[in-house]
Amino acid sequence: MKKILTVIFLACAFVFAQEGSLKPGFQAFSGALIKLKKAEHGFHKFRLRVDVAPWAFLAEGEVQAPGGDSDVLITALFDRALYAVLAYIPDKIAAGSDGEEYNVGFFDMMLYYDEEPTRIRNLSFKLLPPANDSWAQSILDDALQSGSLLGKIWSGKYEREITKASAVPIDKAKLVNMQQKRLEAKAAAEAERKAREEEERKARAESEKIRLKSKKKGDLDCSSPKLTAKQKRRCKMNNK
Repeated sequence: MKKILTVIFLACAFVFAQEGSLKPGFQAFSGALIKLKKAEHGFHKFRLRVDVAPWAFLAEGEVQAPGGDSDVLITALFDRALYAVLAYIPDKIAAGSDGEEYNVGFFDMMLYYDEEPTRIRNLSFKLLPPANDSWAQSILDDALQSGSLLGKIWSGKYEREITKASAVPIDKAKLVNMQQKRLEAKAAAEAERKAREEEERKARAESEKIRLKSKKKGDLDCSSPKLTAKQKRRCKMNNK
């Protein structure tokens, strides 16, 4: 009996230690990025797709408005009164096949209507290219398990952090801007790489030219007694 209690105590201590060390991050997304279907039995099927670094995921689930009104969320999309908040573990990052880093440590999501949390069920996450290899998936699976230790994160425990994230949600314009900046950075890096390679090529060509000229001068002895007078004159002219 004493051994069983010890095991239980150690297990609880481990869980509490894990929970205490986890510090979730929050990222808000505009309602303009959310797709809602007509409500069935009070719940709308929804999906949120984002594929601009540092995000590459598809979130799907069902949502019910506060109070259960089946029409209010559709109206909220047009009134910009609906937005999503993604909960994730910041240090769980994977490299995409495009060389960019992606946050893949998300474990929960909430849709807010007029700053009030809705009711979410059947939530699922799917990684998207270019950050959807087996390594990224293993990190996501670990985050989903680790995040469950935090309990009900939408109950007010992280209200300050959620409010701060909600003040600056990512919308379509920001996604386009983020993508444009990354494309410009890649183009600048590529131009710099090509310029560096061209400078190195010119340096190598110049070095080779000098080497060949030095070798040519060293190989030709215009005063050699083996040369005729005509060959000596031609040799001196070629070395000028």
